Order: sequence, then structure tokens, then C-alpha cells
Amino acid sequence: MSLWRASLPPWLPTWTPVAGPALLAAGDALLINGAHLGADLGWSLLAAVALLWRQRLPATVFLLTLPGMYLTYIWLAPMIALYTVAARRPARRLLAVTGLLMAAAQFVPYPASDLMLADRRETAVNLVDAFVVAATPIALGLLTRTRRELAARLDELTRTRAREDRLLADRVLATERARLAREMHDVVAHQVSLISLQAGAVQISTDDVQARDGARTIRELSVRTLDELRHMVGILRAAGADTEELTPQPRLSDLPRLIDLSALDVTFEDGSDPGAERPEAVERAAFRTVQEALTNVRKHAPGSKVVVRVAEDERSGLLVEIRNGPADAAVPAPELPGGGHGLVGLRERAQSLGGTLEATATGEGGFVVRARFPREER
Repeated sequence: MSLWRASLPPWLPTWTPVAGPALLAAGDALLINGAHLGADLGWSLLAAVALLWRQRLPATVFLLTLPGMYLTYIWLAPMIALYTVAARRPARRLLAVTGLLMAAAQFVPYPASDLMLADRRETAVNLVDAFVVAATPIALGLLTRTRRELAARLDELTRTRAREDRLLADRVLATERARLAREMHDVVAHQVSLISLQAGAVQISTDDVQARDGARTIRELSVRTLDELRHMVGILRAAGADTEELTPQPRLSDLPRLIDLSALDVTFEDGSDPGAERPEAVERAAFRTVQEALTNVRKHAPGSKVVVRVAEDERSGLLVEIRNGPADAAVPAPELPGGGHGLVGLRERAQSLGGTLEATATGEGGFVVRARFPREER
């Protein structure tokens, strides 16, 4: 009932699914029997009123409509009742019995003594007509039930897919954050190592006892900090967030080599300042953005021309733009796996640095990825 009401136009009253069929059947009874009180009109109106309970007791209501059909030749009430049986109780035996009963009520006249079987042609036509009248509401009822089941299954699949997409996106974000933590380990470990070395040098070179003790304390704290940092990154890796080794990460200067190894038709427009001082996290984020964009081009637009542009100024910071044209139909797609969440991690990385990342389609059938990073981390 709820599915039926949900499929109705909003301007129809909520009582339409219950009372509407009964009113139509009552109108059919009055057209067949007239407004004269009698047994025929009584059986027909009983069949119409019984339709009010057809959703709860479909088989019983169908049996109550058969006398009206057999005695007064009404159609709407028994056909609606049989339709409800097929839509709500689609058991094969029940449908076979109810269908045969309706066909018999349609084929056998009242009284039964008027049944004439002498004319075989007319008998065959009447028999076919009876089975068609019985089969039509059954077919419509089964079709409606199938449609509702498919709609419910599609809705369930849609919710499941949306839930899986959210879980996958959360996993991508967690992986990217863990990777950022690992890269932060590289940066912090490098700086703390320098502090430890400088403290060791001061400890050896100075003759001041107080300065030597302070340098020793700084060195001990540096070593302890490195151990704790490695321990925390080890926990992240053990949890499955990231399994890469703590190796040196790529920088902006590694882009030419990345482009050479991409096996794509790439034009590189490098407008960056080689001598500019940038945070290591910003350079790694820029490199990862180009790497992911070229991977997407290889997956979704094979054979297209790509333009990689890097520019920067003191006001807007570092700009990285990767623009590709439409795919070349003559180049076969590599059919690489992908979940569509690579850009989610890049956007998270850019926002964590105080920047932005946009990915949109172009009017020429291509795609553009544009990322902006500040000159200093926030």
C-alpha cells in the first residue's frame, strides 16, 4: 500500500487507493443493473463494498465478487479483486484456482441450463474470451508486483552503492592523511636530525660546562623525539593506512622525469622559479597532483594531448594546471582499475596546506585539473 501511495500524483487524496476501486465497481453495478432495488443490484453492490478490504483479504474478497459476476455480469469488481490477488498473493496454485473460477463465471451463463455447446465455433470463442478476461488482471497484477520489487531492489542497491562510496571516500581520505603524516615524519625527522647534529657539535666544541650539558640534553631529546615519531608512523602503517617505506619523497624538480616516463603527449610549461624557497609539503603536493592527473589521462583519455603548466607569483602562490583534450578513438584504452577517488585525496591534501583544487570538464571534451598552493604552509 505504501508503495502504491508513493507512486500516486500528489494532487490525489490519500483515500483514492482504497475507496477509488470500490466507487468504480459501484458505478459499474448501477450501469448494469440500474437503480432498481433487487437481488441482482444487492450482489453487485456487495462485490463493490467488499473491495474496501481487498488489500488485507484479497482471496476472500475475490470470492465475494464472483456471485455478482455470475448472476449480474459485472466485470470491474471481480477483475480488480483478481488483480489484487496476483499483486499481493502471487502463489501459482492460488492464481490458477482463482483464474479458473473467474473463467468459469464468465463462460457459464446463469442459469447454467442456458449453456449451449452445439455451435463449436461460438463455444470456442466464448471459452477464449473467458480465459482472456481471467488472464488479463492476473498478468497486470504480476507485472505491478514485479515492478514494485524491482523498484525496491534498485533503491536498496542505490543506498548500498552510496554507502560503499562513502566508505571508500573515507578510506581514501584516511590513506591520504596517513601519507601526509608519513611525509611529515620525513620533514620533522630531517629537521630534528640537524638539531641533534648541531647539538653534538656544540657539545664537543664548547668548553662551557653549562652549554655542554644543555647541548647533551637537546641531543637526548632529539633522539627521543625521533624514536617516538617513528613509533607513531609505525602504528599508522601497521593499521593498514600506508605500507610504503619511509623513503625520500619527490619534489617539484622531479616533474620533468615524471613527464618523460608517462608515455603521453605532454607539453610542459614550467614557469616556476628554480631558486624559490617553498615548503617541502607544497612541492610534494604539486608533484602528486600532476602524477594523479597524468594517471587519469592514461586511464580515461588515451591518446589525448596534455599540457602541464606550473606558474607562481608572490600573491597567488604556486599554480599547477593539467589540461588534456578528448581521447583519441584510435588508441585503445588500457583498462586500468580505478575507483574515482584519487582526486578526493588530492583535494584533501591541498586543503590541509591552505590551498584549493578544482577538477572540471572542458567544452572541447577534455578535462582540466587546477591546484593552487600558498607559498607558505598554514
